[in-house]
Parts: sequence; C-alpha cells; structure tokens
Amino acid sequence: MKNPLQQLMPQILQHRGMWRGTYRHINTDGNIIDEHKSQVECVFPESGPVVYTQRNQFTWDDGRTFNVEFDGTIRNQKIFWDTPTFSGFGWQASPHIFLLELERKDEPGACFYESIVMGASGTSRARTWHWFKNGKCFKRTLCDENLV
Repeated sequence: MKNPLQQLMPQILQHRGMWRGTYRHINTDGNIIDEHKSQVECVFPESGPVVYTQRNQFTWDDGRTFNVEFDGTIRNQKIFWDTPTFSGFGWQASPHIFLLELERKDEPGACFYESIVMGASGTSRARTWHWFKNGKCFKRTLCDENLV
C-alpha cells in the first residue's frame, strides 16, 4: 500500500530525508533570543495510519540537546498532529509551499503559523514560524535547512 500523501499532496514527499540547519528565534524587535543547530528527519511510512514521522535533534553551543519524535495522520484532507506539546494541521499550499497551523499545549494561549518553502533544487528549504499569544505576535522563528 502506498502512503496516501502520494495522492493527496505528492509534493510533500520532496521533504523526505535528513535536513540540517539552524533555528533562530527572534523577538518582535528583530533581536535573536535563541539560536541552535537542527537535524530534522522526515519519514513517510508506506503503510499504517501514520503518514508522516518527524524526528528532531536540536543542539546548542553550550552543549544542551533536545530530541523529539512525532507522527502525523490524515484528517480532513490534511496532515494532523496531536503531541504532548502541540496539536494542529498542515497542508500543501503550492508545489513549493507547505503551511501549518499549530496550537501549543505547553504554552497556554500560544500558537504558531509556519510556512515551509522548498527551493527549486529540492535540497534547500526555508521555514518561518509566526508565534502568537492571546492574538498578538510575540516572536518569529527562522530556519534555513539543507538536505544531507
């Protein structure tokens, strides 16, 4: 059985593989409030209810690390996530743009809207998150990643 995303949003499969890059969190004044290296693995299982698995490893210059893995399923023609820290959905907006709307469970009143833009080569992508709390933007996350 093929992953249903092959029919529903085939361009998302271009994100398969291991991506390395840098996450930069900035406040609304444009100041960096956090920066760390990332390794993000995107997997698209061929069978079962899970259509997408993401494994993240983050590393800071001071030696801290954080690892997390989460799965996505199909709901209402979108990829849906429900993890201990967030819930929400994502969809393919165009051949090069994937959009997400996610509510934070670990930060009451906070949510973020993410765009993932794939470069024409398929080996470079840029991610932008706009974080809101109680309806007001309070930070942004900028990610530059390359396929390894």
